[in-house]
Amino acid sequence: PSPGKKRAWIPDEKEAYIEVEIKESTGGKVTVETKNKETRVVKEDELQPMNPPKFDMIEDMAMLTHLNEASVLYNLKRRYSHWMIYTYSGLFCVTINPYKWLPVYTAPVVAAYKGKRRTEAPPHIYSIADNAYNDMLRNRENQSMLITGESGAGKTVNTKRVIQYFAIVAALGDTPGKKLGTLEDQIIEANPAMEAFGNAKTIRNDNSSRFVSVLSKTKSQSAVFMQAECITCAIVFSMVVIFQQPKERSYHIYYQILSGKKPELQDMLLLSLNPYDYHFCSQGVTTVDNLDDGEELMATDVCLLQPSPLNSNFSGRRSDFESIIQYPGWKITPDSGEGADKAAYLMGISSADLIKGLLHPRVKVGNEYVTKGQNVEQVVYAVGALAKATYDRMFKWLVTRINKTLDTKLARQFFIGVLDIAGFEIFDYNSFEQLCINFTNEKLQQFFNHHMFVLEQEEYKKEGIEWVFIDFGLDLQACIDLIEKPLGILSILEEECMFPKASDMSFKAKLYDNHLGKSPNFQKPRPDKKKKYEAHFELVHYAGVVPYNIIGWLDKNKDPLNETVVSVFQKSQNKLLASLYEN
Repeated sequence: PSPGKKRAWIPDEKEAYIEVEIKESTGGKVTVETKNKETRVVKEDELQPMNPPKFDMIEDMAMLTHLNEASVLYNLKRRYSHWMIYTYSGLFCVTINPYKWLPVYTAPVVAAYKGKRRTEAPPHIYSIADNAYNDMLRNRENQSMLITGESGAGKTVNTKRVIQYFAIVAALGDTPGKKLGTLEDQIIEANPAMEAFGNAKTIRNDNSSRFVSVLSKTKSQSAVFMQAECITCAIVFSMVVIFQQPKERSYHIYYQILSGKKPELQDMLLLSLNPYDYHFCSQGVTTVDNLDDGEELMATDVCLLQPSPLNSNFSGRRSDFESIIQYPGWKITPDSGEGADKAAYLMGISSADLIKGLLHPRVKVGNEYVTKGQNVEQVVYAVGALAKATYDRMFKWLVTRINKTLDTKLARQFFIGVLDIAGFEIFDYNSFEQLCINFTNEKLQQFFNHHMFVLEQEEYKKEGIEWVFIDFGLDLQACIDLIEKPLGILSILEEECMFPKASDMSFKAKLYDNHLGKSPNFQKPRPDKKKKYEAHFELVHYAGVVPYNIIGWLDKNKDPLNETVVSVFQKSQNKLLASLYEN
């Protein structure tokens, strides 16, 4: 800006914020002029101060004279326009997803950050990782890295880069010949399987992780090793096994197998290669732009089947493993004989026992078991519940095998935990799964805010620094309490599941009775004729207002398994299936 000119940011509907020159200020109103010479009058409290030009593209935004939303967005945008995707903000590293490959993760780049102070190299996720690594060694304390952001922000890719960095550092301490291949190789080798079975296309992300992962790097007495002893994971979206919204897909592995790239699979699994013959995985899209399912299948195949330390844990299990994931493909109709025969054959069970268990399950009434007839809708629901449970158990089995390969068998002294969770989601249609994911993100953000803005200020007081406590207005407890406290959303849902005659609408009525007009974060949905899906209530989350549809929440929360069919699974000749249900 020219000397003497006072410039600021004002909100703009199209650009979020635009730069203006202040011309006049009277009575709480400010007259400003835009770069296009347009004159506007805005409220004084809408102005956000602009930083001097010397702060443009600054590497650490904590150094900004005026730290406000407009200045942060401007700085990030300017850096991103020069492909500087990493920027510090105090102790934290902000990343913008470029949605393209950049040459910033090569071996020379890793070497450039190893052992360096943060100020000695440009901002990078490697610097954060290196600081955590050295703090663990120097202070002999466990470390945690939280990688957060909305869906599609690039959390999983950055998690992989952090693990890659730790693996390279760990490899420097390996004893030659002691391990079956380098740790970095083993982690990279496991990735295609993890993504095939754990990732799916969502509306905003073509390769979205549908599971939570926590990886730990452990330190032994003599060396430092990366040990994924807790790729602790749970399938967040088991529902995606049997249901997808438009523009979504189920897990990649289904479409890889249906690609026809390995004809022997078609014969072994009695497959039709038309995905629309399988209702459970064809309700959304069946292909993804720029993703070759056939080539991805070959990568998964190499991961699980070619001789290597990793797939020694899968020896002899291929047919068992891939047969199980075909179970959701069975079409349920009043005359489903052929489909039942195929499903039963692949799972190593009797077709007659499977049909009998689904149509006439034994249920416990009081102290006795009685046989109960089921209609087609109830059978479809039972098959879906079993499909979700089976896939969930199988994925955890897969992770256990991967962990066995990565296990160093050394006693753990300290560790660095790296958390990658499903990001905050706001779709046109938001159901129970979105509530769970967004609630998790809300809790994590509250943890972040508490440490960033509350504990840091308390630390100032302990150190005798003169400081006036600032309330940044970032307390998310009201939304968290609305969801998790007694008489909160989850509590009311749990209570409704105990009543035989409860319905989606009775659940909605209780939510409204307890929270509408009483909890600021609980709102009636705003009418919008353009919306394709109905919303029953809205929640004010830290990341935005989310409309939720409650249809099916009671069933999703209960999700009971057909115990008669489970007992059939336990006796299966498919040893893997039997082991998944042995407990």
